Amino acid sequence: MKSFTYLLVLFFTIIICFIASFDKRIRFDKHFISYLKAGILVAIPFIAWDIWFTAMGVWWFNLDYTTELVIAGLPIEEWLFFICIPFSCVFTYFCIDKFFNLKWLDGFNNIIVFISIIAISVVGLLNTDKMYTLVTAVITVLSLIYFHFIARIPWISRASFVFSILMIGFFSVNGVLTGTGLESPIVNYNPEEFMGIRLLTIPVEDAVYGYTQFLWVLFFFKYFSRRKQVDI
Repeated sequence: MKSFTYLLVLFFTIIICFIASFDKRIRFDKHFISYLKAGILVAIPFIAWDIWFTAMGVWWFNLDYTTELVIAGLPIEEWLFFICIPFSCVFTYFCIDKFFNLKWLDGFNNIIVFISIIAISVVGLLNTDKMYTLVTAVITVLSLIYFHFIARIPWISRASFVFSILMIGFFSVNGVLTGTGLESPIVNYNPEEFMGIRLLTIPVEDAVYGYTQFLWVLFFFKYFSRRKQVDI
């Protein structure tokens, strides 16, 4: 029987955050344009990565759970994923950072960045034969080097803390996509291309992938938000 599970996952992930955006205490709706610019900009390389890996057979999609509208090898829901999921993540960061003082976490930037770079580098070097693991490790390490040593952003620890909270939603969303509660996964992974370590049904690489994507969207969101304030 045909279902639209993937589309429903995206809808329920974004709808509450979208409605709450108009709350007068939050008014995230004023930042919709900044978010769309950031989300689309980051989505371009990540979708290209997605198309590449799909074509290489690193992962593939079960169209029984989608609308079957496929563009460049990806179901339309996968394209929407790169806008809907980061929206909820950035919205959550925006709210937590707005109502709680997290600047004290900035002092942990060096520790988080150095430990992350070393740990992820070691994992990548030990798994050079696994495409998903290696590519994710390389991109994440290069991203952290850029953010910390070149762009010198002060909020990596804050973002990391919020991402740890977002892991609750991560288990729900990615859990369903990787097969939790379903007869078969929506997203299937080639066992030869990742470490095989799963958080329930979710490859651990997905968490690192999501963390990197979150950092990039947040980076550009803050950039475009500052530009908007200057223009005003």
